Formats: sequence, structure tokens, C-alpha cells
Amino acid sequence: MDVSIIIPLYNEEESLEELYSWIKRVVDQNNYTYEIIFVNDGSRDHSWDVITKLGEKDDNVKGIKFRRNYGKSPALYCGFNASQGDVVITMDADLQDSPDEIPALYKMIKEEGYDLVSGYKKKRYDPLSKTIPTKLFNATARKISGIKNLHDFNCGLKAYRKEVVKNIEVYGEMHRYIPYLAKNAGFTKIGEKVVIHQARKYGKTKFGINRFINGYLDLISLWFLSSFGLKPMHVFGFLGTIMFIIGFIAALIIGIDKAWALCHGISQRLVTSSPYFYIALAMMIIGTQFFLTGFLGDLISRNSLNRNDYQIAQTIRCFKKD
Repeated sequence: MDVSIIIPLYNEEESLEELYSWIKRVVDQNNYTYEIIFVNDGSRDHSWDVITKLGEKDDNVKGIKFRRNYGKSPALYCGFNASQGDVVITMDADLQDSPDEIPALYKMIKEEGYDLVSGYKKKRYDPLSKTIPTKLFNATARKISGIKNLHDFNCGLKAYRKEVVKNIEVYGEMHRYIPYLAKNAGFTKIGEKVVIHQARKYGKTKFGINRFINGYLDLISLWFLSSFGLKPMHVFGFLGTIMFIIGFIAALIIGIDKAWALCHGISQRLVTSSPYFYIALAMMIIGTQFFLTGFLGDLISRNSLNRNDYQIAQTIRCFKKD
């Protein structure tokens, strides 16, 4: 199969038939073998009825229905698992992503050898309250992920080589960082294509301002997991050791100073009345806690069933010794 088109949706009944007709026209014009996978994320309108009707008249239409609303990442995860096409394309159901972009995205994957191509909505039809935070968010994501050539990490219109979607796990709200997940999995040829952004025709956006806050928290979490997920002792143990040593040296200096004063008959206040003593003591305690956190994290990591789950691209005659 040439292409799988995955469409996560939540309460988008008005746009589904129009979107389906548009996609079908494009894939038929290009003679693609295809499947369209609608993932109904617990919609409370008649979206599933529309999907069922489309599936009855076209065997290439498939549907997945969640019992409740889980979010875009779980919808994409299930869509990726169900996909069979050599090229997987994701797009939103609100008609803001144009299916006319499918042939160019397909060509970049199949002919130009990209692992992943992300759309870039250079000209957006969104209010400033959305576009300005988006620009700041993407600038931060580029800096932390090291993927300098992407301007719009969160664009729903993306194309993937089949191997990419079968080797990454999209969870929580990590759909914003699929390029980063792909990079961490070893798929480094990541490109970008300027795509048309259309104004929303039906309904209203399902995302609020909290997505920017959650987005930054998820980015920090993903950065830490990709850097220290399998070696937490390297960060917590290091920080704990440094803090403990500094606190110990500070406490030692306070003690030596007190002993020197006593030896020379100099009147001096009690060590416990000095704020520096408590600061030093707190640093030693916090340093010990950091160290123990790293130690426990290492124990958990070493007992994980996925600790040796490496991304193997190819093998040549691997022999098993008795």
C-alpha cells in the first residue's frame, strides 16, 4: 500500500465528508493505493455515524473509536499501529490542513529519502494570542531538541516513513514532539515543507491556553528522558555529590573556625546559632537525597523490561552461539 492517512478527530462531524471527498480526489488523481484511518477520540456528536457511513461506501476507509476522550497522542498511537502504508500522513480533521499537499509530502519521503517531513504553516489564519506563543514555543523546541530546521513542531500535517511510526511511542501529549521522538529513535533525516494553512470552516478549536504550559513541561520531560532516562545516576548522583561536598566543606570550615577560637580563648557564639551552619547542613541533606534519587532511578532503570530495547536498523547474518 502506498499511503496511510491518519486523521484524529474530536467532534468534527461537519467536516468529515468534505475532508474525505477531498482526500479521495487527490489520491485517485495520483493513482495511490491508500487507506484513510479516522480515529474518533471520544466524540460526543455524530462523528462516528459519519465515519461508519463513509466506511460502508469505501473499503479504504477505516475507523477506530475510543470510549472516551483520551487526547491526540493516544489517537495517533493507535492510528500508527493500525497503518499499513509505506508512507504515513497525518492531518487534522478541521479542514485547516490541505490534502492537496499529500503528493509533495509523499514524494519527499519516497524519492528524496526523508524519514519525516513536517508541515510549516508559514502564513497562519490564527489570532495573535495563538501565533505569538506558538513562535516562542517552537523557538524553545528547536533549541532543546537540536532540530534547527523545523519552524512548526506542532503542525498536524506530517509525513513519515513507515519504519518511523512503527518505532516510536507517542504517549501523553507528546504529539507535539514527534520529530524529537523520531530523532531520539535514530531517524535523523527530518525535513520541512511550507504548507497552506486554511481558516477553520466549522466548529471551534479544541485546544486552550494550557497547551502551551503543558507543552513546555512535556519538552523538559522529554529532554531529560532522552538525555538521562537510562542513566539517572549521572545527573542526580553528580548534583548530589557536589552539593554534599560543598555543604560538608562549609560545615568543616565553621567547625575549624570555632575550634580555633576556643584554642585561643576567643569568645564566639555557638555554632548552632550561625545561619551558615544550617545552610551547610541543608546542602548535605539535599545532596544525600539527590544521590539516593539517582541510585533509586538507576535501580528502576536496570529492572525495566525495555532497558535493552535498541533501535536496530539492519542486521547481516546474526548467529546464535550455543
